[in-house]
Amino acid sequence: MALRFKFWRKEIEDVTGEQHKQPGLLSDFILGSQDGLVNVLGVILGIAIASQDIKIILAGGLAATFAESISMGAVAYTTTVARREFYLAELERESREMRDKPEDEKEEVRQILRRWGVPSEELEDILTHITLKPKAWLEIMMAHELNLMPVDEKQAARSALLVGVAAIVGSIIPLMPFIVAGSQILMGIIVSLAVSAVTLFLIGWYKAKKTVGRPGRSGLQMLAIGISSALAGFAVAFLVSGGKGL
Repeated sequence: MALRFKFWRKEIEDVTGEQHKQPGLLSDFILGSQDGLVNVLGVILGIAIASQDIKIILAGGLAATFAESISMGAVAYTTTVARREFYLAELERESREMRDKPEDEKEEVRQILRRWGVPSEELEDILTHITLKPKAWLEIMMAHELNLMPVDEKQAARSALLVGVAAIVGSIIPLMPFIVAGSQILMGIIVSLAVSAVTLFLIGWYKAKKTVGRPGRSGLQMLAIGISSALAGFAVAFLVSGGKGL
């Protein structure tokens, strides 16, 4: 039993001592780049079908690029701040309940330990071990009862910057073919769609490679969702222009 107790104690200490993973560079970059690419692609396809003027297409695309970048960065910042504030509020509430209703909170830890498969004959010993360490007790409650992760106070600014920059990078991808094609608007549309489709597929493929899932399937999903969204702008502009575009 002593060996099994050490095993469960080691597992608990690993859990409570582990730094919860924060939304990383990958998720922020994918969020910004995908959103920037899809939105700007939809905008410039719509402008291209309604107007054959390359200057208007580029002006509209650049305006959408920077508006999207600022908007996405602001959303990333406010969302992260809200998550941090919610976590801190729940942390305070959980701390208060541990102080005012310790037996209820101990019972919740028992339920967590049972869910982990801790044998009943060892459960009370491990429970005592946890509740003698208020910090470990609180972290277990936050992570395994409420399923909440701590959010670093500097994370909001980092996420906002990365998402904003990624949105610009993603937005430039569908714009570049029009810059190269110049007055050949149809060629610009075709190449922009092709380059954007390949980029979306690669984003989805890379995401699955770095996380979980099937890279090919993830790439196709990202491609289908992104291109479908962008083509919606194209279709609206085509209908509004009375089908007199390209």
